[in-house]
Order: sequence, then structure tokens, then C-alpha cells
Amino acid sequence: MENVYEVCPTFENDNYILRFAVKEDAFDLLQVYSDKHALPFFNSDNCHGDNFYYPTKEAMEKAIDFWLYSYEQKFFVRWAIIDKKLSKAIGTIELFHREADDDFNHVGVIRLDLRSDYENEKAIKEILSIIIPPAFDLFECNEIISKVPLYAIDRAQAFSEYGFEKSDGLMVGTNDHYAYKDYWTIQNGPRGRG
Repeated sequence: MENVYEVCPTFENDNYILRFAVKEDAFDLLQVYSDKHALPFFNSDNCHGDNFYYPTKEAMEKAIDFWLYSYEQKFFVRWAIIDKKLSKAIGTIELFHREADDDFNHVGVIRLDLRSDYENEKAIKEILSIIIPPAFDLFECNEIISKVPLYAIDRAQAFSEYGFEKSDGLMVGTNDHYAYKDYWTIQNGPRGRG
């Protein structure tokens, strides 16, 4: 498989396309990142105090500029999630390989940000089924983690059904040294009912 930081692959199924996020996505993604009902589900752990709330097109464009810069620096990859029926971006997925001196060393980290009307078990499980299988090879890891807060009932159900398990492990922020909890994990190999 090619280096994800040289050629970012596109993935799709019948309902969604996952492709590299670009500046032209700003208008659609503004509907995601200005959605106060979606905000509590965004994982901003260790993100220099950014909570991913972008209420203006300018703020959204600035965030996308940072994503593009981060890709160039090989920090992380951010895919836009396109609903094929609408031909609109309804969220994003960020993935990166993490190296740290804590419970989650050499793991892939996935951040899934969705418009609130897609924060449901069916959509989440379907999106996971597109990105998780190739992610192990793309990010050279045998384990992938994602934050699922206690109140994220539909998200927890989707992650559980896909094969993730709640972990007691803590992710210690490399920037702020805070120990973050509520991470779920999946190993490379047989998964749940996916």
C-alpha cells in the first residue's frame, strides 16, 4: 500500500465516499462544525485548547488550512465524509499513528466528527466499516483507538457492534500531559459483526 502522506486514498461504499478534505469543503463542513448539537461528540483531546467549534466560514477555512498543513507535515490525515445522495460533506475522519509513553503507544487514533443528524448507530457503524479495515496498514498499527464519551449512546453502540471494546487505558496528552479517558479500542484481526 502506498504511503498515505504521499497519495491519500479514497474509499467508498453505496452511501458514502471518504476522500481527502479540501478547501472547497468549507461550506458543507461549516454545517458540521457550527452545529452545537454535534460539538459534544468531537474529540479535541490534546488539541491545544481547540474545541472544533467553527461558527464562520473564515474559521472553517482556517481549520482546513491547518488540516492541509498537518498533512504536509505528516501529522495526520483528514478525510471528508460525503453523503452520496446529497453530494455533500457531512463530517470528517482524522487518523494518525501515535507514539507516546502511555497505554496507547504505536496505535492508530481515529477522530470521527459528524453532523448531528448523522450521529446515529447506523451511519457511524457504516462509516467505521469503510475506514477501519484499511487503516491498520495505512497507519502501520495493530490497534486503533477512538474516544467515545459516556453520553454518546448511539456511538458506543455502533463502536461496540463493529468490534471495539471500552478500554481502561488513559491517553496522556503530549501537549498538555493530561490523562484522557473514555477510549475504545479494536485490534487488527477478527472483528465484531462489522
